Amino acid sequence: MVASGVIIFATDESIQPAELAKEVEARGLDTLFLPEHTHIPLDTSSPFFPDGQVPSMYLRTYDPFVALGACAAVTERIRLGTGICLVSQRHPITLAKEVATIDRLSNGRFIFGVGAGWNKPEVENHGTPFNLRWKILRERILAMKTIWAEEEPEFHGDFVEFEKMWSFPKPIQAGGPPIWIGSNSKYAPARIAEYGDGWLPIGGRPGEGTVDLVKEACEKSGKAYADLDLALFLAPQSPKELEEQLSFGYNHVIFGLPSEGRETVLPVLDKIVELKERVLI
Repeated sequence: MVASGVIIFATDESIQPAELAKEVEARGLDTLFLPEHTHIPLDTSSPFFPDGQVPSMYLRTYDPFVALGACAAVTERIRLGTGICLVSQRHPITLAKEVATIDRLSNGRFIFGVGAGWNKPEVENHGTPFNLRWKILRERILAMKTIWAEEEPEFHGDFVEFEKMWSFPKPIQAGGPPIWIGSNSKYAPARIAEYGDGWLPIGGRPGEGTVDLVKEACEKSGKAYADLDLALFLAPQSPKELEEQLSFGYNHVIFGLPSEGRETVLPVLDKIVELKERVLI
C-alpha cells in the first residue's frame, strides 16, 4: 500500500502546525513534513523564482524541530518529518541532539529528510562553502549516526572532529530515524546507497536521478533496495499524473499544501484525501 502525507511551509501567517497535524491525523493520512530556511539573504536569486521575487513563505518559516515538537504533542499516529532539514547549515552535535529529542518526544515517529540547500548565500552565511555542501552534509550525517549508535562516540573527519563524549538521549528508532535524501541530481542514488534510508525527489523538477539508478546503486553497494522508502515530494494532484508517477515504484506520496490559513488549507486537505481514496487505495 502506498503511504500518503502532506508538506506545508508553516509560518507565522499560515495555519498553525499543531492544528494542522491534528487535522492530518484525523483524516487518516500518514505523514506531515515541514521545510526550513534559517533566513533568506537579500541577494538570493534562483531559477525557481523567474521574476526575481522570493515568495513570502520562504522568508517566514518556523524552525522545523520546534514546530514538529508541538505537532508530536497533539498526535499519536502520524509520522513527522523535515522536508527538508538543511544539514549544511547546522552543527552536527547540536543537530544530533535535536533529532534524538524529536524522535523520543514523538515516540519514534520522526523521519529525517535532509538536503544541502540551493541558496548559495544562505548556505555560505553558515560558514559552509557552497561547492562543498554535499561533502560536508555526508560527513555530518555519518557523525550523527555515530552519536546515535554509540555510548561514547568519537569522530575524526575532514569537516567534523570530536573526541569521545557523551550525548543523550539516543533516538528511539535504533541507529537513528530514517534518513531520506532530498535531491533530484545524478549523485542522489550513490548518496542514498551509502548513508540514506529513502529518497525524497521533488515531483516535476528535472533531474538525472531515477528510481532505476537508485536500484542499481543499492545493488552495487549491497544495500537492500526493498527496504528503502521512495517518497515523491510535492506529488501531482491530478489522478492521471499521480498514477503515472506511481508506476515508477514510489511507495509514499507527499502532497503540497498552500502556506495559508485554516479556511484555505483544510479544503485542499480534503481534496487530497479524496485523491488518496481514489488512486492509492
